[in-house]
Amino acid sequence: MTVVDAHLHVWDPGRAAYDWLGPALSPVDRAMRFHDARPALRTAGVDAVVLVQAADNDADTDLMLATAATHPEVAGVVAWVPLDDPDRARARLTVLGRDPHVVGVRTLLHERPDPEWILGPGAGAGLSLLAQAGLAFDYSTSSPAALRHLPRLAARHPALRLVVDHLGKPPVGGGREDRAEWHRLIAAAAKHPGVHAKLSGLYSASGALDAWTTDEVRPFVEDALELFGPERLMYGGDWPISLLAGGYARTWEAMCELLAPLAPDERAAVLGSTATRFYRLDPALLNTAHDAAV
Repeated sequence: MTVVDAHLHVWDPGRAAYDWLGPALSPVDRAMRFHDARPALRTAGVDAVVLVQAADNDADTDLMLATAATHPEVAGVVAWVPLDDPDRARARLTVLGRDPHVVGVRTLLHERPDPEWILGPGAGAGLSLLAQAGLAFDYSTSSPAALRHLPRLAARHPALRLVVDHLGKPPVGGGREDRAEWHRLIAAAAKHPGVHAKLSGLYSASGALDAWTTDEVRPFVEDALELFGPERLMYGGDWPISLLAGGYARTWEAMCELLAPLAPDERAAVLGSTATRFYRLDPALLNTAHDAAV
């Protein structure tokens, strides 16, 4: 089994602007490079990773691509392009298309002042370009509310592969009504076969990120398995944000416990083969990643 961490970040405030970073995130309010994550990845037995954008600018994407060029464990990069500027997006996609690491695109939807931005005609044109280029789209959200857009997006762009980051931020540690609302929204999204989801970033919904327990996360993972099935779910370690939530090892061990009841082939799907298929990871890059991780 090839283990793929489908959601890992690197960043460097000296090379790109990260407006959301600041003193409140002091443990990670600095350059966070791949070599800092490597020990935890190797301890967990991760063979390959997908780097995911952390800022809506080209400099962040360039940093990820430079990281991929020097670290063979990186098998994929989810980049940023200006979706609401189709001409710029088309030009940038032409450049990015020359690098086999580029497998998808993301924008920080939860940082935009207009919560309806992704449904606008500009972003719609950009999403159509992604579908034409064969790239996936990572759907980010800071709360379950934005999940309401996914059925419309999936209907408008049936050829576009969509993945919900962090299960749409379910209310871990919250009440029954909050869970019911999240379930209603994620279930509507899961009805579309092109929509996948990441078992990542499942931390406390209020208060300290590290206040979660495995038992509090369990019902959301069980719901996701029922709604999507293992073939549409993928593991993501969310490093270095996971450092604020108790550490990479803690989140990895919790995920292993939660997936333990699955059959071996189902665990293999969540821990690697779903991400490999969804992102269309290059077999040569995966082989190189596996050899580097051994």
